[in-house]
Amino acid sequence: MPLLVEGRRVRLPQSAGDLVRAHPPLEERARLLRGQSVQQVGPQGLLYVQQRELAVTSPKDGSISILGSDDATTCHIVVLRHTGNGATCLTHCDGTDTKAEVPLIMNSIKSFSDHAQCGRLEVHLVGGFNDDRQLSQKLTHQLLSEFDRQEDDIHLVTLCVTELNDREENENHFPIIYGIAVNIKTAEIYRASFQDRGPEEQLRAARALAGGPMISIYDAETEQIRIGPYSWTPFPHVDFWLQQDDKQILENLSTSPLAEPPHFVEHIRSTLMFLKKYPSPTNTLFPGNKALVYKKNEDGLWEKISSGN
Repeated sequence: MPLLVEGRRVRLPQSAGDLVRAHPPLEERARLLRGQSVQQVGPQGLLYVQQRELAVTSPKDGSISILGSDDATTCHIVVLRHTGNGATCLTHCDGTDTKAEVPLIMNSIKSFSDHAQCGRLEVHLVGGFNDDRQLSQKLTHQLLSEFDRQEDDIHLVTLCVTELNDREENENHFPIIYGIAVNIKTAEIYRASFQDRGPEEQLRAARALAGGPMISIYDAETEQIRIGPYSWTPFPHVDFWLQQDDKQILENLSTSPLAEPPHFVEHIRSTLMFLKKYPSPTNTLFPGNKALVYKKNEDGLWEKISSGN
């Protein structure tokens, strides 16, 4: 009996809208989340998760108290939490390989050895909107279906995706919520945006743009972020893309050009510049083919501690 709402098995396939209408508490939670004002989350105690990354930790973590991600348009942000030990995973899914990603999310929570104690697995899905290409709808369906295929019971607690996260303005559609954070200690999930997306924001963004798969970036045992070593092949036609104007970049390198946040084009340009500068990063960015390792310092900010093993 994998995917449950209020203890009852979910009937799939259903649209997100049909699903919440069948379960009023789900509809109410989505309404409350949409109605929140966006909180600016500072860097202290924050672990920011980029697209195609996941991070998992628990309330025992002395460095991290908040997991968060934003800039989701057609993407969905997924939070999976075990209510017994508080182990919490947040990931930013773009639909590249949902079938492989959901087991990764599940295993990340199971890696906390005391997962067998009392409690249950709860999942929260946020993001997407009524986009022209229906990529959001497709991703919603994939995620619900894959969670439903898992052996464990998973309780769907928050569903604020696609048509439930959509607003219309001048006949154009936009997401209402672009980002969320989860407080590891209290389990509160709230609308959020982030100034600090580090460490190594460009390097991590370049890995995703170059087609890297979903990866786990954080070691909760050592309380360290380990980045790389990554390898990628030179980005195709990088010079061509860097010569294009903002409109061309937006229309060709976004899944939802009208709905992107204002800094999207600048972010893509800087990531393309990075990929041009480091066409094969293994030796240049990862000396000795070792990971870059960061840990929070006494001020709660990321500090590079070494190149790891």
